[in-house]
Amino acid sequence: MAAASRVPVHIVTGFLGSGKTTLIHSLIEQKPVDEKWAILVNEFGQIGIDQAMFDARDDVVVKGLPGGCLCCQLAFVLQAALVNLLARSKPDRVIIEPSGLGHPAGLLDLLRGEAFQDVVTVQDIIATLDPRRLDEARVREHDTFQDQLHMADAIAITMGEQASSAQHQQAQQFIGTLWPARKWVYTVEEGVLPVSLILDSGQARQQDQPAMPAEHQALAASPSLEGAFFDFPPPAGQPQQQTATALGYTSTGLRWHPTERFGLDHLAHCIGELPATARVKGVFHTTDGWKRFNRADGALSVASSAWRQDSRLEVITPESFEHAALIAALLIKLHASSVGLS
Repeated sequence: MAAASRVPVHIVTGFLGSGKTTLIHSLIEQKPVDEKWAILVNEFGQIGIDQAMFDARDDVVVKGLPGGCLCCQLAFVLQAALVNLLARSKPDRVIIEPSGLGHPAGLLDLLRGEAFQDVVTVQDIIATLDPRRLDEARVREHDTFQDQLHMADAIAITMGEQASSAQHQQAQQFIGTLWPARKWVYTVEEGVLPVSLILDSGQARQQDQPAMPAEHQALAASPSLEGAFFDFPPPAGQPQQQTATALGYTSTGLRWHPTERFGLDHLAHCIGELPATARVKGVFHTTDGWKRFNRADGALSVASSAWRQDSRLEVITPESFEHAALIAALLIKLHASSVGLS
């Protein structure tokens, strides 16, 4: 198939909480009116939160793949999902957001392999970088964090409003050590990346890529098309949860029946007082309507949401953290914020 007829695929990678979903939202808002896009969102957590962050629209199809890493645990599921999206939705462009702990190597192998080499073309790989992360040795020295940036063709510096001048300078110095030089480095303001940077992008470099780290190889799963966790809403008053640990982090997914409502102020307080190292995302039916919650590095944002099939929350912490005790205490506090059924 000629290159011009292949569907361009853009990978937006980056570590946990670095603003990938916000960046993709900004691109969608600038999308050419004559294009149809498909968005594939992978989440390390056990339930799909990020898919619920996108409002429904006719010209953008969003598919969530929660419960593991695209490069290893969900590689077969990704292949099936992408084949289905390309056949049914016939998008003009595809954007893939791997999990913040996802290593791009396996994803690139799949997209450049026999199944897709004549169907899609991988465009410039974009990595998001929160300058504040370079101050954290645990993140800075993480193999996946380093490889995401080394494999990227371009880098979007995010969370700039929350970083100091010294942290910005440190980020620029770090990027300057990468070789070959990135095609572009853009400092994002208010979460907006110019859509021209992907519309005018070229094909991703075919450089030698880092080998998939051993901890990812160990998670490689046999082909499976099992249903996702929590296919149906839990009974009212009986929140359900599932916890998993991998790649040095532990995640817990929680869900509530959609008729259960929560006091907005108390709910925001509960989420806001969680440890700064906890990555938290959620969608809740509150006393002020449906709301989306997003918290990274201690900063909480709340936005309105359309009706959802349930309330859900994802909490991710470093593996060394007392995760079980944190979730148990959180459930007690969230129960106190419930105001009954609607």
